Amino acid sequence: MRRSQVWLLAGLVMLAGAAGSPAIAGNQKEEAMADAVRIALAKAISDARPPRASFPNIDERIKYLRWLGEMSGRLKKRLPDNQTRLEFLETVWYESTRAGLEPALVLGLIQVESAFRKYATSVVGARGYMQVMPFWSRVIGDNDAKKLFQMQTNLRYGCAILRMYIDMEGGSLYLALGRYNGSRGQPDYPNAVLAAWKRWEYKA
Repeated sequence: MRRSQVWLLAGLVMLAGAAGSPAIAGNQKEEAMADAVRIALAKAISDARPPRASFPNIDERIKYLRWLGEMSGRLKKRLPDNQTRLEFLETVWYESTRAGLEPALVLGLIQVESAFRKYATSVVGARGYMQVMPFWSRVIGDNDAKKLFQMQTNLRYGCAILRMYIDMEGGSLYLALGRYNGSRGQPDYPNAVLAAWKRWEYKA
């Protein structure tokens, strides 16, 4: 590689960082998948109803409201607008629990992937909070990749895809995170997400 090309590449990396793209965001790979998996994943992201939380009893609702208040305080510097912050957290909680994921894990992943920037775009084209690759909108969606910048759509896709990878990896979060990032078997990304997860844990 010529020196001029090295400097050009370095400049692109610096520009991406200045725009808010994550330092270690990778490239989700388009993989062959069984029709049953593809159909199940498509079904998981197809429900367009707004994220309305429901609870079996008042104690669970109180626990949720306390979580919401605590996370709002922690996230205030990153998302200063109160309404935007609450809508984001409500959607993270809804989509995480819907996919059987810990909200703290999803917040940690978002921190690493996009630094909580809604319109983050990586150098390989991954989009939004959870850095979802556009090919997913073709494989399991309506082929409109622009929707990946919509908050609920992005979180729905990201949580459903991560859930699928966890299942595919037999419950191994380490391997699933690597697969989500396109770096399966390499430690940097899973370790970064697991460390960020701890920062968002909530103990009632």
